Amino acid sequence: MKTSPTQLSERIISLDILRGFAILGILIMNIQSMSMIGAAYLNPTAYGDLTGINKIVWIISHIVADSKFMTIFSILFGAGIILFTDRLKVKGVKSLNIHYRRTFWLLVIGLLHAYLLWYGDILVSYAMAALWVVLLRKKKPKTLIIVGFIFISVASVFYFLTGFSMPYIPEASRIGMMEGWLPAAESVSREMNLYSGSYSGQMEIRIPESIKMQTFLFFFHIGWRTSGLMLIGMALYKLGILSAQKSKTYYLKLSLIGLIIGYLIVGFGVYKNFDHNFSMEYSFFLGSQFNYWGSIFVALGYIGLVMLLIKSYKKGWLANSLQAVGQTALSNYLIQTIICTSIFYGHGLALFGKVDRLEQILIVFGIWILQLIISPIWIRNFKFGPFEWLWRSLTYWKFQPWKRENG
Repeated sequence: MKTSPTQLSERIISLDILRGFAILGILIMNIQSMSMIGAAYLNPTAYGDLTGINKIVWIISHIVADSKFMTIFSILFGAGIILFTDRLKVKGVKSLNIHYRRTFWLLVIGLLHAYLLWYGDILVSYAMAALWVVLLRKKKPKTLIIVGFIFISVASVFYFLTGFSMPYIPEASRIGMMEGWLPAAESVSREMNLYSGSYSGQMEIRIPESIKMQTFLFFFHIGWRTSGLMLIGMALYKLGILSAQKSKTYYLKLSLIGLIIGYLIVGFGVYKNFDHNFSMEYSFFLGSQFNYWGSIFVALGYIGLVMLLIKSYKKGWLANSLQAVGQTALSNYLIQTIICTSIFYGHGLALFGKVDRLEQILIVFGIWILQLIISPIWIRNFKFGPFEWLWRSLTYWKFQPWKRENG
């Protein structure tokens, strides 16, 4: 039987709007990784001004955005696996075959993204996790949630064990950790020069950092959390939470409980980390756990808030624009990287390390406006975003019709 990608009439609008919300939100943190040295993403004292308005911007972005929107995106990816395989099953197609083909091409796109543009790519991790989480797609929501939180906990255990064992770690290993947390002036200068220089010179950092992301960090942290969140996403989709099927009262409670608990945990973590002066011994491992867990509550609060807004205001420019951004999420994610690396890296404007945190946020706002305006125009004329079209054509091994008949 011939297969074809999901048509607009089959899409769940709430998932698209939530996905658009998440795609825009993740840029708040991703831009920090693309505009400053890598250590500054985890340790704000590693580089740049952290006083006055820049300190306020960091605190707000950490509490509001750090890991929150990526958590939503991971949850939605898990939900998407259920949606994708279920629709293929209805059509009488062996869903696993198409799923693995789709996942393989996502992996290829992610590898190209990581090694050619930006090591912080998340698509490779999604593809790797999708290889196995799909096998649990038929489990009950309760089972998916339990297993999901078990997986999320594994990475947390690693961090706690490492943090508590710091006094016993050999000095050479501690020095290596410190270099990653608070690099020496020579290392900072090297990273600045390479990213501000030629495209080929950037590879000296991008390639080893990408390898580290896809190996050590994936098995130590990213893979466990991503897999767990995908499983929770599958459960939330099965429970009808992500498709706006619950009552307004349900979503109001979800948003209030999630945001209050989450912000309190993350906010307390900010206080503790500043109290410890962001020391590597505390903040790298133990201090990071406040946001690790608090971000999940905040993400659930955001989901509740977005679903509540969808049920209250189904129409409007913002909802339509977010939906369009969500329908072209892969393209918008990659375009964000293309724009930012062109601004900060040497093959573009070479502003790496020269833009403070406030200016970064202003750039984020500019990209948001651009994508909120262009995405609806694009989707009115084309069925898919450019990278979605490529991904779907590769998945089904056939060029997909792109332009709309009325476009």
